[in-house]
Amino acid sequence: MPVFDLVAISEKVSTILGMIRPTVQADGGDLELIEVTAEGVVRIRLHGACVGCPSSSVTLKQGIERNLRAHCPEVLRVESVEAVDE
Repeated sequence: MPVFDLVAISEKVSTILGMIRPTVQADGGDLELIEVTAEGVVRIRLHGACVGCPSSSVTLKQGIERNLRAHCPEVLRVESVEAVDE
């Protein structure tokens, strides 16, 4: 398994998500970076209109994951983390 700088990768992922975020927000949703694991998994929590939206899995895989993997080869996959009641 390759070793990489989690802080640097997390910052890069955060920057890329910052570029994606306005598109998600335009549809009434939002996203939150939860963590980047040493295994290359990015965990994201969806908010707003994205919660329960039938298209959210497409957004997650075809939009967010595809962009992250294209710009950050250390990312192997993206997972959604369920929202918690506050």
